[in-house]
Amino acid sequence: MAANTAPRTAIPVPIARNLAITALTPLVWGSIFAVTTELLPPGRPLFTALMRALPAGLLLLAFTRVLPRGIWIGRAAVLGVLNIGAFFPLLFVAAYRLPGGVAAVVGAVGPLLAIAFSAVLLAQRPTMLKLLGGIAGPLGVGMVVLRANAHLDTTGVVAALAGTASMVAGMVLTERWGRPEGVGALTLTAWQLTAGGLLLVPIALVIEGPPPALTGENILGYAYLGIIATAVAYWIWFRGISRLSATSVTFVSLITPVSAAVIGWAALSETLTPIQLLGMAIALGGTLLGQNQAEPQAPRVRRRESRRGRSAAAHRPPAESAGAAPHRR
Repeated sequence: MAANTAPRTAIPVPIARNLAITALTPLVWGSIFAVTTELLPPGRPLFTALMRALPAGLLLLAFTRVLPRGIWIGRAAVLGVLNIGAFFPLLFVAAYRLPGGVAAVVGAVGPLLAIAFSAVLLAQRPTMLKLLGGIAGPLGVGMVVLRANAHLDTTGVVAALAGTASMVAGMVLTERWGRPEGVGALTLTAWQLTAGGLLLVPIALVIEGPPPALTGENILGYAYLGIIATAVAYWIWFRGISRLSATSVTFVSLITPVSAAVIGWAALSETLTPIQLLGMAIALGGTLLGQNQAEPQAPRVRRRESRRGRSAAAHRPPAESAGAAPHRR
């Protein structure tokens, strides 16, 4: 039978399916700006970050009813700080000190940071396609969101870079550590949101004081942020990391500013120029360039049972150890 030597130019169907599911998260995240400006109280970024994280985390924790144990107590805390507790405040500092376009372009360097972190922490060699996609991302996003009168603020830029680096580092560590045996993406999401939310409680109280009085619109907005844009969105996000890779999923985040621009056009009567449409195409092209052209891998779990199995085999009697070689998947 002749071997099939045709080059693979398309993303395999299983990867495309997981990619499409994961892309739902940045699509939802693109609505956060409109919800924040239309439904939430102004000037309370840390309280908003807290309301996004902690109620969602506690809700998922009550649903899953699984707490971290052993080494995963520390790991859940670290991931919660990187992905939630540090990322959310830095994100809002950047949003308050920078024009939205500048903050989005700084955040679009996330794929390049993911390539660098993955090379160090996961020993993954970057491909030329991913490097090109990482360069195309900020270029396309800049064409979508930057304005001629945009100004730079040093503190805002540093906060945006630090927030992006924090979340990317958390994502790469999520891939490196996987998750405990028997623990799904929903439980891992609950741990991180709860840990990050608990960190935000004293920070929000010290800096912003007691919570503000909430209107019906505020409650509706926070419910959307907490349930849809955080609990569901982060569950899909971490599920994507387990089935694709942290680098591939980071490229998907380039869809967020594109989604925000489309929602602004559809819901807030904003306009879209030909340059913005071209930028959207470049950003989406960068997203596709950043994907792996290989079959998806099974969700990563910590294989403690494998280590135990090897240890037990080392202590078995010779007669027991001399059986047939185990089947390898």
